[in-house]
Amino acid sequence: MHQTTPLRLPKGRLAGIQRVCMRVPLLDLKLQYAPLKAEILAAIEQVADSQHLVLGPQVDKLEADIAAYTGAGHAIGVSSGTDAQLVLLMALGIGPGDVVVTTPYTFFATAGCVQRLGARIVFADIDPLTYNLSPAALEEVLANTSGVKAIIPVHLYGCCADMEAICKIAATYGVPVLEDAAQALGCSHPMGAAGAIAEAGWYSFYPTKNLGAFGDAGMVTCKDASLASKIRSLRNHGMEPRYYHHSIGGNFRLDAIQAAVLNIKLPHLDGWGAGRRERAAFYRRAFARAGLDQVLTLPIEPWSDAGIGNHHIYNQFVVRAPRRDALRAYLSEAGIGSEIYYPLPLHLQECFSHLGYSTGDFPESERAAQETLALPIFPELLEEQQAYVVETVKKFYT
Repeated sequence: MHQTTPLRLPKGRLAGIQRVCMRVPLLDLKLQYAPLKAEILAAIEQVADSQHLVLGPQVDKLEADIAAYTGAGHAIGVSSGTDAQLVLLMALGIGPGDVVVTTPYTFFATAGCVQRLGARIVFADIDPLTYNLSPAALEEVLANTSGVKAIIPVHLYGCCADMEAICKIAATYGVPVLEDAAQALGCSHPMGAAGAIAEAGWYSFYPTKNLGAFGDAGMVTCKDASLASKIRSLRNHGMEPRYYHHSIGGNFRLDAIQAAVLNIKLPHLDGWGAGRRERAAFYRRAFARAGLDQVLTLPIEPWSDAGIGNHHIYNQFVVRAPRRDALRAYLSEAGIGSEIYYPLPLHLQECFSHLGYSTGDFPESERAAQETLALPIFPELLEEQQAYVVETVKKFYT
């Protein structure tokens, strides 16, 4: 099984590294790959020997295992997380004249797929503590907007949105909820697994995700068998049987090699999640000891009291930081990787200017874009590396 216990460098080696400036990457996928290399290459070779390169047995297995792992009912493998959202919206018939409500503080695809189908995006602001869709903001939008055909909460950074409140509000207005769980496979809420709570959802297997492929890959999940059947048809140009097209879909098929890699990795996902949570806990303790928990705003764990071990799977460890940009530059000079997710909220992006939003419309999303910074976190991250991150942050603020 995957090692999740914090690793330690020998003292002599640590001292040498500190003298020359320890390198702490934001993420190092090579460390995950090394112990699985033989298994992964053997699985890829098996696909190559079979020459069954698109869909097929490897994809079938992955779909069955993800459905069982999440309790989603149905899982449909597709070519990327973006295509997973796109084909789901297509299957639901969302298009011109329809309205979809989501958050402006998320990756572009969440809103981009809606715009691509000609539907209108209406944004609702985020909760300042979780960075997820605010139920209060959602309710205000629904009370003042007609033609809403879907609500898309995003489980950002690997923490579930307030699905109980969101689903209750959605039910009042008779609007389906579609979960953007692209960053949250393995995360749970008291109502169930992220991506398997509402009517439908999707995951991304982009290489940097908690469960990453060797390229682009994604998965749609849903509860309804007829919807799953339609998605399976649409991912293959709406073709069923072969060369007979009942609808216009697209080429959203999942490659067998990507599925084979994911089939090797999936059994390790919970161990990797535990490793990420251990490292998040280390950060909390270390920042508190350094007095930095009064300077930085650390990520919260809203469902920890529910007794769910994987309530936050830390796809990213994101803090609010005074003088964020200067801190990031200081960390970079010290050899520490970091990232800003996301520097410009979607309502201020040029491609969405036609929506008529302006600065100040979503103050919490705008503030998060200006203040948040992702620090290194991955299962193989050394305790000494984390201590170096905390020490460097402390030096910056003192």
